[in-house]
Amino acid sequence: MESVGSFSAKILLFGEYSIIRSSKALAMPYSLFDGKLNFPEKQNTGVDSELSAFSQYLKKQNEKGNLSFNFDHQSFSFDISSGIRFKSTIPQGYGVGSSGALCAAVFDRYARISDEQKNDIAFLKDCFKEMESHFHGSSSGVDPLISYLNVPLLIDSKKQLTEVVLKNDSKGPGLFLLNTGRARRTEPLVNLFMEKCSSKDFAYLCDRVLTPISDECIKHYINDDREKLWKEFKELSSFQFEHFNPMIPALYRDLWTEGLESNDFYLKLCGAGGGGFLLGLARDISKLPPQLSSFEIRPV
Repeated sequence: MESVGSFSAKILLFGEYSIIRSSKALAMPYSLFDGKLNFPEKQNTGVDSELSAFSQYLKKQNEKGNLSFNFDHQSFSFDISSGIRFKSTIPQGYGVGSSGALCAAVFDRYARISDEQKNDIAFLKDCFKEMESHFHGSSSGVDPLISYLNVPLLIDSKKQLTEVVLKNDSKGPGLFLLNTGRARRTEPLVNLFMEKCSSKDFAYLCDRVLTPISDECIKHYINDDREKLWKEFKELSSFQFEHFNPMIPALYRDLWTEGLESNDFYLKLCGAGGGGFLLGLARDISKLPPQLSSFEIRPV
């Protein structure tokens, strides 16, 4: 069975929604979930309709001159007709980059770029922006970029990307993912946020309260200062519970409150919210508080 390398899922650790208002954001690859292109062992498995639609989209974009890279559409089309599949463990609708990993895998196999371009983050981001727009209507290109490079990236307020090294040397509070067990769609939630931002008071809160808190969380996480992160994470959790309540799945609002009141753990949105995963911070990731015992928890 022929196969190529796998591409990880991604997690947006900090910056959900606030990045729309020019805050920083921090995202990282998450290797627990991944996907890769391969040919199944059984022959005559038919054509993958999702890959076929993606192929046609890329062909049309190429014909219009909208692709900024040389794409071997003929080989991609031939492999699709031969039964190639994107085998993935990345849950769809969970905000962890299932379409991003697919774009990274297709780009890696069929894009014809120079060695210099392979190391040009801005160029790669533009390529992936063009590709992933097929799945979301529009895309920043960041999700596929993280899967492709397999490195954490810091997005600053001007949307510039910088590779960062995340330390994990100190003991103390640790991040975890909590599975809500339900998929969600990003677009309606982002539209709701944009509608709320039409209120000057809400926009002010996002710019003058949320953004500084989120940026501080990023700074403390990169510096591996877990005690300062613990304090700021609680502020972020409190802000989201008060102002982003519609984005929090109803079944998890009581648990969210329990964390804030007990100070044993704190929860925040992981991406757009509405389902998928929640991101949490626990005092001791190896000894989770009893309130979390009945939930599916994955350390980050």
